[in-house]
Amino acid sequence: MKLLVIAGPPSVGKTSLTKQIIKHFQKEIKIAYLKIDVVKAFEDIELRKEFKILTKKVYSGDLCPDHAGVMIMGDAIEWAESNHTDLFIIESAGLCLRCSPYLNQGLGIIVLSSIAGIHTPEKMGAMVSLADIAVVTKIDLISQAEREVLIQKIKEVHPEIILLETNALQGTSLQRLYDLIEKSPPIDKETLLLKGNPPLGTCTICVGKKEIGWKHHFGVVKKLDGLAADYLYRGE
Repeated sequence: MKLLVIAGPPSVGKTSLTKQIIKHFQKEIKIAYLKIDVVKAFEDIELRKEFKILTKKVYSGDLCPDHAGVMIMGDAIEWAESNHTDLFIIESAGLCLRCSPYLNQGLGIIVLSSIAGIHTPEKMGAMVSLADIAVVTKIDLISQAEREVLIQKIKEVHPEIILLETNALQGTSLQRLYDLIEKSPPIDKETLLLKGNPPLGTCTICVGKKEIGWKHHFGVVKKLDGLAADYLYRGE
């Protein structure tokens, strides 16, 4: 089974890209789709109705969506394999910029909207720097000069990334992506690992403390003044 993890912030065109991939492959192979979101999602219903594929969704609730993805990934892969899936597409909620949903196998795709601003890749952290492929969408809405600056910014964050530009609604210029998916090897679920290191640890905010100010918290804490990496550790 091939694995595709599609990540990116909300409203960049992740589902539109997913639709183009399904359209291209649905007559050749069996596809399954999983949507990870926080509170509500309808993409699974939409794709199941339009393409008659196997779909599933999970809500992260109180968990970070990327943390929830790690928790349920083993079960999700077993579910897809038990249904004889050839291509398993996982669409991340894309709300956490410190984590990364990509695995050491399969393909990790970051979807970026060209209208989000030229500095967007620098703000996305591991979601860009650990991806295999960057798909830049809505390219018909900006000038050629803006497109070139955005592409350069992505390359500065991740020089080795494979870059594709598309209008995902029409599916333009995606043949290379289809070729990369076709050539990607099947995964071995026994050796699957996160591609990057998760954040430093669970903080006291994560476990429910509501007080404001670093002096009320323990573990890795951060003050307003100081360098970007100027963290403190409070506690035993």
